[in-house]
Amino acid sequence: MKKLSIGQHAPDFSLPGIDGHDRALHSFKDKTVIVVVFTCNHCPYAQAYEDRLVTLQRDFADQGVQLIAINSNDGAGYPEDSFDNMVRRAQKKQFNFPYLRDETQRAARSYGAEYTPEAFVFNSQRELCYVGRVDDNWQHPEKARSHDLRSAIEAVLAGQPVKNPVTHAIGCTIKWKL
Repeated sequence: MKKLSIGQHAPDFSLPGIDGHDRALHSFKDKTVIVVVFTCNHCPYAQAYEDRLVTLQRDFADQGVQLIAINSNDGAGYPEDSFDNMVRRAQKKQFNFPYLRDETQRAARSYGAEYTPEAFVFNSQRELCYVGRVDDNWQHPEKARSHDLRSAIEAVLAGQPVKNPVTHAIGCTIKWKL
């Protein structure tokens, strides 16, 4: 499995959302920036970043930014990541973005995703501009010194190259089906 490289186009997908609607990447064609975040329910890193993802969506929604969360983990081996538990988790945390289930794990493989959370930022032409972590301190958001995902979104919105386009995602590995 090869991770997408900067400049490559976003692979499309059509995945069921916790809101009962299937969502495809092309259904967000009116958005200036798309942020695809591979995440899950059970990983402590993913849990620690949930509020920050909600904040990012809120802060940038009126600028044409759409965050899309995808859970690709093996729900059989990790029942906390089942679709029903995704619905409960999103309601509890008040997700303000689509939360999609990648049961076949095809979306994760097509992006080359490895971690939860791992973010992929695409411009209006759906070219990859950033891949990696949310920031540099998963445990203490107030102590983060490098707000990588926020900086990437701001750069793409300004039509500028991302200064640090590839960072190492901090999180659990995606739980692949055997």
